[in-house]
Amino acid sequence: MSDSTPSASAAARPAPGAGEKFERLQALLREMFQLDRGDLDFGLYRIMNLKSAEVAAFLENDLLPQVKDKLNLTTAEQITNLKDRMLESAMKASRLGFDPEDSPVIQKLRARLTTMEQDKNAEADVYNHLVNFFSRYYAEGDFISQRRYSSGGRAAYLIPYDGEEVKLHWANADQYYVKTTENYAAYAFAAGAGEAARRVRFEIAAADNEKDNVKEANGRQRRFVLALGKGAVAAEDDELVVRFEHRPLTDSEKRKWPGNNSKQQSRINETAAERILSEAGTEWLPLLGHLEPTQANGERTLLAKHIERYTAKNSFDYFIHKDLGGFLRRELDLYLNTEALSLDDLEQGDIFRFDRALARVQAARYVGIKIIDFLGQLEDFQKRLWLKKKFVLETNWCVTLDRVPDALYSEIAANEAQCGEWVELFAVDTVAGDLTNGNATWSSPPSAAFLKANPYLVLDTRHFDGAFRDRLLAALSDAGPLDEQTDGLLVHGENLQALNLLQARYRGQVGCVYIDPPYNTDASAILYKNNYKNSSWLSLMAEVLTLARSCMTADGVLCAAIDDEEVSLLRLLLRRLFARELGIVPVRSNPAGRKSSGQFSPAHEYALFFGNASATPGTLEKTAKELERYPFDDEKGRYSWSNLIRSGSGDRRQDRP
Repeated sequence: MSDSTPSASAAARPAPGAGEKFERLQALLREMFQLDRGDLDFGLYRIMNLKSAEVAAFLENDLLPQVKDKLNLTTAEQITNLKDRMLESAMKASRLGFDPEDSPVIQKLRARLTTMEQDKNAEADVYNHLVNFFSRYYAEGDFISQRRYSSGGRAAYLIPYDGEEVKLHWANADQYYVKTTENYAAYAFAAGAGEAARRVRFEIAAADNEKDNVKEANGRQRRFVLALGKGAVAAEDDELVVRFEHRPLTDSEKRKWPGNNSKQQSRINETAAERILSEAGTEWLPLLGHLEPTQANGERTLLAKHIERYTAKNSFDYFIHKDLGGFLRRELDLYLNTEALSLDDLEQGDIFRFDRALARVQAARYVGIKIIDFLGQLEDFQKRLWLKKKFVLETNWCVTLDRVPDALYSEIAANEAQCGEWVELFAVDTVAGDLTNGNATWSSPPSAAFLKANPYLVLDTRHFDGAFRDRLLAALSDAGPLDEQTDGLLVHGENLQALNLLQARYRGQVGCVYIDPPYNTDASAILYKNNYKNSSWLSLMAEVLTLARSCMTADGVLCAAIDDEEVSLLRLLLRRLFARELGIVPVRSNPAGRKSSGQFSPAHEYALFFGNASATPGTLEKTAKELERYPFDDEKGRYSWSNLIRSGSGDRRQDRP
């Protein structure tokens, strides 16, 4: 093997000076691909696990060789050959009586040698650019639009802009809001200092979450509890691993740890700390028991501090990028053009130097695209799952008795659940028989005569078995298509998924949409981990409103209820999505006002009215009682003279205004 050919072991190692930057890049990519999250096999983590082996192989075996291959800049043999040429040129110049230092050829070769020597840093530059790029956009599990370029020593931010008069943009505009849930990332910290420091890692052994943004039922709130049984606290490879469960408490645990929310979790944490110290072993006691006092708690230990952080930090919102691969590829090109390719390399007019600079950019782009492709595959998989129409878990029908065949009355009367619902909702047990209903009086079970006398009682098929429901629907179908007979639909589910399900059936058919979204006040604010409170809320609203708009007719009207917290942003969003703004109606909600420290007391909310191209405000039909207030009418409509009295003067207008 010649001296100019690198050995296999040398090829597998970073160049001198590049090792630290290569390790930084590997650590960042491991975090981005969530490879260090423990053995989690549920939810989003199951998706990550599908690609984990392939990603790990790329980071460990393929990343470094591919960078070296794409750089392919300078070898030791090339430097040796260039030095030989310089020596040969110097000897020729001396024989001809010239000073070799004045030779243009030697000066050019020396400049090229300097560039070749600088190529030793090229590998480190590539790793550094990749770390800088991905660190710029990645933050705690999400990729945020933070595109910028350096200008005069300051970072200038850019946003996508297509020449609009006014541009509404927000940090999460290119992401789907999924839900607020728990982040089950492994949590590690060092116990001790210097050479005596040892690593402690908290992991989740078991966990589950509510589905479809359904809130936890009262009394079923989940807490972080030290895992039961052996193995919850174990030393592994000179590291202490502590495993937690995230689950509702049992009845005995609730009695053991009374309280709500943070108070209850604090009591659980105290018990966990005691058990960890007792099971970790004597060598860990001085490390974990080291005091980290606070003003409120002078006895707090290092272990208690980190348990508190771990159990408190996990809640935040999940997002899915709409086009992560395309977004990162565009941003990578922008970054390389503005940060990696220096104009100085062009101004020098040295093609050799420019080729070297271009090789570094090409290597960074090639490897960057490889990483982006991995990330894009994972994100697209999640996106497809999120947008996939969800299964309908249960379907039931509410039918008035006048549509139900008489043959089914006996089964209906015998159904205790249905009869109990009528008593609860309609107080049918108080109905007395008289001439208007054929003297049909409530009884238990009710008679067929009573059911016939009350034809508008509503039967709910959820109280009956499948066979009954099938016979009922078959009978209803004899009168025509069920779809045409149905005059109302109630969907219980997550908002965006329900609207997505209804798109094919109701596209362009809905005349009016009313929404009463979360107001995003301090009491109900989204908990997004980067504190993009308003941005996260806008992402949630944008997706729902876009689907609602597609269901509306050309003259359809949307009314959105909101208060001062988000009214300005919601109005801008609605202006972007809808063709017409019909108006804003203040709704007095708190006439007396309420005490508010240092601020005006809110006294009203808003109803925002927007619509598609042909939308116009309508009027409500007046009831007979209201019409009595307007006893006169002419070609312009009904009116009352009393409403035409001019305030303060007492005279009457003889001509209708």
